[in-house]
Amino acid sequence: MTRVKKGTNALKTRRNILRKVKGYRFGRSTKEKQAQEAIFHAGAYAFAHRRDKKNDFRKLWNVRISAKSKELGISYSKLIGGMKKKNILIDRKILALLANENPETFKRILAKIA
Repeated sequence: MTRVKKGTNALKTRRNILRKVKGYRFGRSTKEKQAQEAIFHAGAYAFAHRRDKKNDFRKLWNVRISAKSKELGISYSKLIGGMKKKNILIDRKILALLANENPETFKRILAKIA
């Protein structure tokens, strides 16, 4: 059997790994083994936090809606409850956008509820 030297392949994988961890601190950006671990952890965190991001945005929308509705004299829970009773099907993302950028439209929605 002929001898196979894997120098070029090893160099290529090492180069690719170190390219991915550019900007990381300490040995994670220069040492191959630490860099590989850093990549694995980064991937795991990215996967988990893609789900967390959805929760974070929903919380943000709730806070924005609550702040604007309190400004106009109604609590967040009364607003959402009233919308469900009146069968107004606007999700929180759009409602937060309206509260922030189109206050007149938001006031009209509040007027329908009250």
